[in-house]
Amino acid sequence: MVLWHLPQPVPSSRHPYKYRLAYIVEGRRVVGYDNERGKGDHKHWKNQEFSYDFRNPDRLVRDFLVDVDAYHDE
Repeated sequence: MVLWHLPQPVPSSRHPYKYRLAYIVEGRRVVGYDNERGKGDHKHWKNQEFSYDFRNPDRLVRDFLVDVDAYHDE
């Protein structure tokens, strides 16, 4: 997990945070959240990508950990 507080939002985000969170299993990212420049807030679930409604850093970490747990519950 990496999270920066920036003086202004990165392009495609409306908040002043830049982040990337990744859960790796056997060398593959199976859960990930990031706001890559130009793509905005989104999450990765296995081989799919979905938009993500960023609210605040605490919620971001909580949502990520919920998805990591869900990955193991499958």
